[in-house]
Amino acid sequence: MELVQNVFELPITVREEDIDQLGHVNNLVYVRWVQEAALAHWKVLSTEQERSRLLWVIIRHEIDYKRAAYLNDQLVARTWVGKAEGLAFERNTEIVRISDRALLAKARTLWCPVDAKTLRPVEPGGDVRARFSTAPPEIMSSDIF
Repeated sequence: MELVQNVFELPITVREEDIDQLGHVNNLVYVRWVQEAALAHWKVLSTEQERSRLLWVIIRHEIDYKRAAYLNDQLVARTWVGKAEGLAFERNTEIVRISDRALLAKARTLWCPVDAKTLRPVEPGGDVRARFSTAPPEIMSSDIF
């Protein structure tokens, strides 16, 4: 796992269980990788206290599949935060094959912070908001959720 200039990278090796009946990585596996990269990025940038107080749920997911991945391919999931508006936090992810640098998939996901105990949407606080959004303060304080 690596964090370089606000882009977090999670290495991935395609396993046999990732392959579908067509002989390539199943589309649902890409969705799992997008989620794993986001959660790993959260773990790197958050404190233990923040992780015990907040969980994140997906409220919107868009993914474009560009090329297929195959058994034993070495990939990287590159993820970075976008704007947050209200309680909707944007995150972008690309899945890239290392050998030829081919873009295999790209995703835009909206996440919502929820209280770890009540599982209800919650304002994450200024520190979390600043680390997980590129929006200027006037946009970050709007409440669209």
